Amino acid sequence: MADIVVLNHTAHGIPAEECAAAIRERVDDRTVALAESARAERELVSDAEIIVGGDLESDLLDRAEKLRLFACTSAGTDRLDMDAFRERGVAVTNASGVHGPNIAEHVLGWMLTITRRLDEGLRRDERGEWRHFQAFGELQGSRVCVVGLGAIGSAVVERLSGFGVETVGVRYTPEKGGPTDEVYGFDEFADALVGTDFLVLACPLTETTRGLVDADALAALPPNAVVINIARGPVVETDALVTALRKSDLRAAALDVTDPEPLPADHPLWSLGNAYVTAHVSGYTPHYFERVADILAANLDRLDEEGGDADLENRVD
Repeated sequence: MADIVVLNHTAHGIPAEECAAAIRERVDDRTVALAESARAERELVSDAEIIVGGDLESDLLDRAEKLRLFACTSAGTDRLDMDAFRERGVAVTNASGVHGPNIAEHVLGWMLTITRRLDEGLRRDERGEWRHFQAFGELQGSRVCVVGLGAIGSAVVERLSGFGVETVGVRYTPEKGGPTDEVYGFDEFADALVGTDFLVLACPLTETTRGLVDADALAALPPNAVVINIARGPVVETDALVTALRKSDLRAAALDVTDPEPLPADHPLWSLGNAYVTAHVSGYTPHYFERVADILAANLDRLDEEGGDADLENRVD
């Protein structure tokens, strides 16, 4: 019997045993068990008050009669049957925020690489060429539009604070303000794009954001603009993006997510010199499960003090 059961899963290739170890370091007054097989999962969940994992399938949820909290180790919970959790009075939290530092660094890495043309320097380094080239300019003085001001978008803005840039944000509730110099609603998206040098997409995929960056949005950007997508591929209309890049209506696009994904080997984005594609890797950090465990440890204290109605960090309603 264990108070906390960690399901056998990975996050960005990091094994579940690292998750269990990180939790043990933070909650030494509770027993933590790692379910190393599907059979072990079925056996262990029946007595668990807390289950940690990327998903909890219906058969396991049915067995977990003592469950109080499911701590999902991913930020997205769209695959969870939230109605089933509500019916059982089980609280659900996610891992929102754990990606903030690493994805923000990924974004700034591309901004600096493209602005200073470091990719061209690397190509000449590989060829052993001592030959001068000019950067596009400076990051200082540019206008950065960040779509989505959650944990990731806010982390991007925070890290831009020392670069002397103007920041604007786009969010569902602009009246709440945000860390940017200006905040727009999605109905003002076209206005936010005016004069934007870097468009950073850090929003969830919803009915509002699907296809948000279409041909009209791309046409509203200056030709020196750069699109950086670390949100979800379908936020950008791929065909419209390819056309804009081919016509040099944009300086570049840096894409950690694509539509389709995985990106087929024969897709035109691979052959465009102003398209930079990484295979959905910006979320990786060796500190992933440490941050997950930090959230869980704080929530366990709240759960003990306040019970099932506790105001849990990252609670999913």
